[in-house]
Amino acid sequence: MQVVWVYEHALDFDGLRRFHYNLGRGLLGRRIERSPLPFARHRWVLDRGPSEIDIAECARPRTELSDWADERSQLSADPEQGPGWHLGVLPLTDGSTAVSLVASHYLLDGMGLAIALVDALSGNTRDLGYLPPRSRTRLRAVVEDARQTARDVPGVGRALAAAPKQLSFRRPDIPRSRVSPPVAVRAGDGDEPVVVPGITIAIDVDVFDARAESLGGTSNTLVAGLAAKLGERMGHRHDDDGAVTVQLVMSDRTEGDTRAVAASLARIHVDPTRVTADLRDARAAIKQALNNWRETPHVSSHLESLTPFMPKRIWKWAVDRSFADPDRPVVCSNLGDVGAMVNRLDGTDAEFAYARGMRQHVTRQRLERIGGQMHLLSFRIPGRMVIHVLAYRPGAENTKSALRELAARVLAEFDLTGQID
Repeated sequence: MQVVWVYEHALDFDGLRRFHYNLGRGLLGRRIERSPLPFARHRWVLDRGPSEIDIAECARPRTELSDWADERSQLSADPEQGPGWHLGVLPLTDGSTAVSLVASHYLLDGMGLAIALVDALSGNTRDLGYLPPRSRTRLRAVVEDARQTARDVPGVGRALAAAPKQLSFRRPDIPRSRVSPPVAVRAGDGDEPVVVPGITIAIDVDVFDARAESLGGTSNTLVAGLAAKLGERMGHRHDDDGAVTVQLVMSDRTEGDTRAVAASLARIHVDPTRVTADLRDARAAIKQALNNWRETPHVSSHLESLTPFMPKRIWKWAVDRSFADPDRPVVCSNLGDVGAMVNRLDGTDAEFAYARGMRQHVTRQRLERIGGQMHLLSFRIPGRMVIHVLAYRPGAENTKSALRELAARVLAEFDLTGQID
């Protein structure tokens, strides 16, 4: 995950250093340590993160801000060896300053990161009770982990019972429609790593809410409608019924929750030809999906007990299968209103900010093989609705400029305008 802030006015580096120090004393102040037993769970250990902020030696033009953010997004954030996150600063030649935070998704999800940011900026530190790395002798680790595994046996039984249902689970309201197959790529072709193009849209929050209401929807519905329309333009429309599958990321995070990922998924089927004029069908679909999500037990949560017993090749197969979803859903992560605090690294408001999920070391060949991807991440801060769009379409012009033009056309279809960077 990456968050980028831009300060048009002078940045208080003392305030930024306090923020950096506090980040390592909250939910990001940890990393994963493997168990000596191959079938036992890994555990959290203490890791305060990098000792210093990475400040660029040379200023760069404002036009290179997006490239710098991409470069930072590809720097390692190792959840096992550490550090699992890093903070970078870039002075720009126009006098402004950019700040980038990159954190491993194995440490936190989007909502968890928002909480970690608020804690750090508020000066709230947490003692999570984690021991330093390698603080146990091997004998002690083997004994403790074996005992924990024995205590987990009932959960393993429930997981084994739930596994067949999970493998065949599919919401009844999602038809088995398909999109056109991805462009074929020859073996050995396109194996160079690429960064999926990403752009940010900032819209006046009052204008956004008023437009959502005029279309018979809510702010959340309008975000989903934009996702569906962008998905249609990027080739995610199904051949048989013309709909676009939008996959909603739902947060399960509760007060005091220390899980890395506390989220589940819900899907809706959206007709992209209607959302620019009427959001009521999409709103009803989201409402039904939310009801199903609340009322249906999340079978995947039972499978966590099987994690230590699953070979790596099974995990790789599962990951590949999820990315190569034949419905090619548009993933929509809406963090909601995150408040003003997350935009105040030094106690003052940044003039611009966005967040996104990024993949590292992905190749063009892989993107072509899975049929591309599209991911929207949105949040509200006072005065602004911020939407970041990551998109790659096989065989298309996959550039930021092309994505900006597409976003501008889609906004116009919704009678919206915004700052697109």
